[in-house]
Amino acid sequence: MKNSFHKTTLKNGLRIVTAPHQDTRAVAVFVLVGTGSKYEIRGLQGISHFLEHMFFKGTAKRPSAIAVTEPIDQVGGMFNAFTGTDYTGYFVKVEYEHADLALDIVSDIFLNSILPVKEIAKEKGVVIEEMNIYRDNPMRRAETLWQSLLYGDTPAGWEITGTRQTVLGLSRKDLLEYMESQYVAKNTVVCVAGRINEKAVIKKVEKLFSGIPEREFWKKKEVKISQTRPGIVVERRIADQTRVALGARGYNLSHPLHYTQEVMAVLLGGMFSSRLFVEVREKLGIAYDINTNSDSDPDAGYLMTSAGVPHERTEQAIATILREYKKLVSKRVSAKELKKAKDHIKGTSALGLEASEAKASFFGMQELLEQEILTLEQIHGKIEKVTPAMLQKAAAEMFVRKNLNLVVLGPYSAKAKKKFENILNHS
Repeated sequence: MKNSFHKTTLKNGLRIVTAPHQDTRAVAVFVLVGTGSKYEIRGLQGISHFLEHMFFKGTAKRPSAIAVTEPIDQVGGMFNAFTGTDYTGYFVKVEYEHADLALDIVSDIFLNSILPVKEIAKEKGVVIEEMNIYRDNPMRRAETLWQSLLYGDTPAGWEITGTRQTVLGLSRKDLLEYMESQYVAKNTVVCVAGRINEKAVIKKVEKLFSGIPEREFWKKKEVKISQTRPGIVVERRIADQTRVALGARGYNLSHPLHYTQEVMAVLLGGMFSSRLFVEVREKLGIAYDINTNSDSDPDAGYLMTSAGVPHERTEQAIATILREYKKLVSKRVSAKELKKAKDHIKGTSALGLEASEAKASFFGMQELLEQEILTLEQIHGKIEKVTPAMLQKAAAEMFVRKNLNLVVLGPYSAKAKKKFENILNHS
C-alpha cells in the first residue's frame, strides 16, 4: 500500500483524501466530521448521534427518507453512519460506475438535510429503542459502564446515545445550531477509496462541497484524568452468566507507547492462542468468549479484557486476568511470542483493508483524529519496533493498583462490591 493515498486541502480548509485501488469494482465515499459526544454540553447529551440519524430523513433535493435511500438500493449499494466520542461519519459504497451517485447523495445529506419536525419526533422513539438494545446487551452495557467508570460525569464518560431525557428534550433549533457550529469545512474530511479517477474525484468533491460553511467550530473541553485507587462498578442483572470488564488506563494516540499497548492486547487476549484465551477458556473452561482490546483516542487510552463467565467462578476469572497482567510486569515476553503477536497484527490489518470502505475509514480517520496519515507499511514498521523491554515498561506503568478498573454485571447485591474491591486491592 506504499504511496496509496493522496491528500488535498482546499482553500476553505476542507480535506480530501483519495485512495485509488484499481483491483476492485467498488467505490466507498466517507464524509467525516470532527465532532462527537465529547463535544456536547450538559442537557444536550446525544445530539451528535441524533443528528446523524436525522441526516437520512430528507434534503431539499430528496425530501424524504425513501428518496435518500432508494437510489442506493436500486444500484445494490450500501450506506450507513456512525458516531463516536470524537467523530461522526457517513458513508456510501457502490459499484464504481455509480461513484457520482454516491458522492452526490453523501454531500447532499451532509450539507442540505432539512430536519423535518415530524421526523424528529418519530426518530426520538427509534433512538430510545436503540438505547434499549444496547442496555439489554451485556457486552455492550459493560463497555458503556466502563467508559463511565473511567471518565465519570463528563462528556468523555457520557453515553454516545445520550439519555432518554436528553433525547426527548432535543429540538430542531438545537440540532440546527449544533450542525451549524460543527459541520464546517475545517472540521471535515472527505475520503474516497476504490476504483476511482483521482483527479476527477477531487474536482467533483470540490464542486459538491463548495457551499460548506467556512466558520470556526466549537472545540471540546480537555479530558481530565484522575484516579488514585481502583475503580469498580457492580450492576445487578439477572442472566445466565456474569459479564466482567477488567483493565487499566493506558496511552493516547500520540503517546510513543500506544503501539506497544496494541501488541500487549493481542498477547493477552487478541487471538485464539493468546495468554488469556488459553488460561481462561482452554485450561479453566469458564468462558466461551474472552478478549482483550486496546483503545487509544486523541485524549486518552486503555486496555480492557472482557469475558462472560459462570456466576460462581467470577472471582476466579478476575484473579486469573490480574495474574496475567502481572506476569507482563515481572517477566519479559519471549522473542517467539512477541513475533507471533506482531505477525498476527500485520496479517489481520492487511486482510482488513481488502475492502474499499475499510481503506476509506483507515485513511480518513487518521487524518481526522491525528492530522497525519501513515501507510499500512509505516504502521507495521512501528509495530516491529516494539521490544520486550517496551512491553514490560508499559505493563509496569499501566498495571498498578490505582489504575485498575472493573465492571461486573451479574446477580449481585451492593455488598458484593466490597468482595471485588478486595481482589483488586490484593492483586
